[in-house]
Amino acid sequence: MDTILRVSSLSNPNSVAGAITAVFRERGNVEIQVMGAGALNQAIKAVAIARGFVAPSGVDLVCVPGFTNILIDNEERTGIKLILGPRKKTIDLR
Repeated sequence: MDTILRVSSLSNPNSVAGAITAVFRERGNVEIQVMGAGALNQAIKAVAIARGFVAPSGVDLVCVPGFTNILIDNEERTGIKLILGPRKKTIDLR
């Protein structure tokens, strides 16, 4: 993934959702990075809004959280990354 969206506590969730949707439609997946609770809050709101943007086209956008190391002022800090992509269809073998 080349495109990483960085979200802050001051980010507008609707604007971030638009960016998520644009990157998702271009690449098929999105990575978001955040530092702190406020930024994570805005990112999660944006993910919820973006799910609504892509749902009419039949896509169920899912989010997988994880940790990442982020370099800030030459100091490595632990942040949270959210990987977004389409839910893979499963086959029921029963």
